[in-house]
Amino acid sequence: MLENWLVGAAQLAQMDVLAAIAAGVLMGICVGAMPGLNAVTGVALMVPFTYTLPPIVGLALLISLYTAAEYGGSITAITIATPGTPAAAMTTVDGYPLTRKGQTGRALSASITSSTFGGIFSTIILILFSIPLAEFAVAFGPVEYFSLGVFGLSVIASLTGGLWLKGLLVAFIGLLIKTVGTDPLTGSERFTFDITFLYDGIGFLPVMLGLFAISEVFFVIEKGEGTRFTGGSFSSERMKWREIAGYWKCMLRSSVIGTFVGIVPGAGASIGSIIAYNESKRTSKNPEEYGQGSIEGVVACESANNATVGGALVPLLTLGVPGSGTTAVLLGALMLQNLSPGPFLFNQRPDIIYGIFSVLFVANVVMLAVGLMGIKFWLRVVQIPPQILAPLIFGVSFIGAYSINGSVGDVVVMLIVGFFGYVLRKYKFPLLPMVIALVLGYMVETSLRRALILSEGSFWIFLESPLSAAFLLITVVSLGWAIYRETQSSRPQAPEGEAN
Repeated sequence: MLENWLVGAAQLAQMDVLAAIAAGVLMGICVGAMPGLNAVTGVALMVPFTYTLPPIVGLALLISLYTAAEYGGSITAITIATPGTPAAAMTTVDGYPLTRKGQTGRALSASITSSTFGGIFSTIILILFSIPLAEFAVAFGPVEYFSLGVFGLSVIASLTGGLWLKGLLVAFIGLLIKTVGTDPLTGSERFTFDITFLYDGIGFLPVMLGLFAISEVFFVIEKGEGTRFTGGSFSSERMKWREIAGYWKCMLRSSVIGTFVGIVPGAGASIGSIIAYNESKRTSKNPEEYGQGSIEGVVACESANNATVGGALVPLLTLGVPGSGTTAVLLGALMLQNLSPGPFLFNQRPDIIYGIFSVLFVANVVMLAVGLMGIKFWLRVVQIPPQILAPLIFGVSFIGAYSINGSVGDVVVMLIVGFFGYVLRKYKFPLLPMVIALVLGYMVETSLRRALILSEGSFWIFLESPLSAAFLLITVVSLGWAIYRETQSSRPQAPEGEAN
C-alpha cells in the first residue's frame, strides 16, 4: 500500500495536475455560488475538455470542481440569502441571520473550515473503508429508503420552534408540490392541468430561490431603507482557530452523517445537511439559537455537505455505482478515459485510485486557502446598497431559475413561490418544513409504493428489515425527545422561592 501511496502522491508533483486542481477549485466555487448551477452542471460542462487530457489531470479537474462546488453554495446563502446549491438551503437558515447581525466574516470562515473538515474526513473514510461501506450501501432497497426518508421528515418536529401546526401545514404544502408532474411509477399526469412545463414536476431550485431570495426582495420593496439586508456595520473578522476547534464535536458528528448519507446511492448532500442540522440542534446546549444565527448550525450543514463528496465516491470507485448525480457524470468521465471503476480498478490502476485520494486531500486544502482569502471579497456583496442589491438578487435568481431547463415556467414558479414565501414569513410560518418536504417527498413516496408492491400491501415489511426498523426506532425516539423538549421549554417556570 505504501508503494501505491507514493505513486499516487508523486503525480501531484506534476504542474499540470496542480494547475488542474487550482482551476477546478476556482471554477467549483463560482459554479456553486451561482444559483441555477451546481456540481452536476459544472462537472458535466467540463467533461468534454478532459477527453484529451491525461486521466489523472482530467480527474483532478473534475473532482476538485465537485468538491469546491459543494462549498460554493454557502457563499450566497450566507451573504444574500440565496442558496447557490440545493444543499446550501439549510445553511441559509443560520448563515443569513449572522449576516444580518453583521457577522458575515465569522459565518463565512465557519463555513469554509467546516467544509474542509468534512471533505478531508470523508476522504479518510473513503480510503480506509471503501469496499465494506460500499457493500453496506448496496443493501439499501425501497424499504430502507422509505425509513430513511421518514427519519428525515421527523426533523420537522424539532425545527418548528413550537409552531407545530404551522410547520405541519407548510410541510404538507411542500409534499403536495412534489406530487405535481408525471407519476414516477405509472407515468400518468398528476395536477398538471395540461400545462406543458409542469409535466416534469416543479423544480427544487426555483422553489428555493422563491422562498429565500425573491421573498427577501419583496421585503426590501415593502420596507425600503429599513431593509433586512442591512444591519449596521459588517465585520470581515474571521473566527479564530481556537474558536473553530471548539465545534469539533459538531463537525465530527456532521461529517459522519454526511459521509454515510453520501455513500447511500441517491440520497445526496441536501438530505445529509438536513439530518446533520437536526442532530446538531437536538444535541446542542443552545438549541434556541438555531434559526436566529447559530455558528453551530452553519458548521453542521457545511461539514455534512462536503462530507457527502467522499461518501459518494465510495460506491463509484469500489462498485461502479454512482452515489450522486455528480458521480454519475464522473462515471462517464472515467469511461471516456477507458477506466472501469470497480474492485479491479484498485488492482489494475492503483496509480489512478491513489492519485484520486491524493487529489481530494490537496483540493480541500486549496479550497480552504481560497475560501479564507475570499472572505473580504464576499463581504463587499452585503455592503452594496439595498436599492442596488435587491435588483441584483432578483436578476441573479431570474437567470438561475431560467438556466436550469431554459424554461420560462421555472421563472413563473419562482415568482409565485416568492410571493407565497413572503406571505408565509410575514405571518411567521416557518419555511424549513417545506424545504425538508421538497427534498424528501419524492424518495418517501416512491420508496413507500415500491415497498408495498413488493410486500403485496403489507406494512410489516418495514419492520422485517433490521436497518429499516432501526431507522423507524430512531425516528420515534427523535420525535419523542423533540416533544418532551418543547413541553419542558413551554412549561411556565415557578417563581423563585416557590420551587419544591
